[in-house]
Formats: sequence, C-alpha cells, structure tokens
Amino acid sequence: MTYRLLHANHFWVPLSTLVVITMMGCNSQGNAEPGIDQRSYNLGGIGAFGEMVDAGVKKLALSAALSPEEMDALVEEAARIAKRNNVEIYRENDFLVTDLFPPSITEGKHVLVIYKGETRQEYLDLKIRKGQLVASNQYAGEAREEIARRFGAMLSYPEWKIDELISNNSSE
Repeated sequence: MTYRLLHANHFWVPLSTLVVITMMGCNSQGNAEPGIDQRSYNLGGIGAFGEMVDAGVKKLALSAALSPEEMDALVEEAARIAKRNNVEIYRENDFLVTDLFPPSITEGKHVLVIYKGETRQEYLDLKIRKGQLVASNQYAGEAREEIARRFGAMLSYPEWKIDELISNNSSE
C-alpha cells in the first residue's frame, strides 16, 4: 500500500487518515454526531450479554423487549452472535413478569433469554411455579417476593439491586 503524506500545520498525515477522519465526522444529516441504528444497538447488547453469560459473570441475561416484528428482523443475526459467544438464546413471547420490572415493559413484546446449559429450564420452571401460585390464588406476599428474588438471582443481580427493584415495582 502506498501512502501519500500531506503537510497540515507542520504535521505530516497520511492522506488515507485525513479521508477517514473526514468521513467519520459527517453523517447523512450533515452534522458531526455519529448515528447508530436501533437494530445494531440491540444486537450489540445481545453480544455483550452473551459474552458475560459465557464468562460466567451472569447466569442469564435478557435482550431488549421488542415488538414481534422487530424481533423477527434481528433474531437470525442474534443466533449467530450467540453462537460466537458460546451461549444459547430462547425467544420468549410470554415473559415471566415479576416485581422486578413493570409489566408494561414486556407486554405484547418478545425478549431473548440468553443462557448456557440448564438455565433455560430453570427459567421455565420458575414460570411454571409462578403459574401454579397464580392458579391457586397464592401469588401474594412471601411467595410473590420469592419468585422475584429467584428471578433476580438468575439474572445475577446483587441483593441490594433485587431489593431496590422489588421496592420500586411491587404493587403490594
């Protein structure tokens, strides 16, 4: 590769560097703020969480909650990202609602559960347990809190964060 140097205010800079710097400083709107599309942002989050699950920092992670159409548009690439990170994904269209998060966040939306090994089954078992409690009118008080705490632990949240989320989102 041949480099041409330009003299700019007493500094010699390769021409290719000036071209890249100029291109990076502009976007389609003509301002200097670089933009990122939401799909790429969501896929980046999936990649980062996949790496954390693979490293054992998190037992289970969640993608952003997306409309079914948005999820359709990225799920194939998310599967490739998961494979690169040695993790698996499970497309959840009936998310486990607990007192960790407001129900409105996932209502009518899909979430990717990012995990390794038996963690998916543990998540599904927790959903079944909640369903049993709801069906028997026992999803209240300590039982309700236990479901939220178990889910928070699966997400590898520290106790103080689980306490904070339950406090902020509990309807009781």
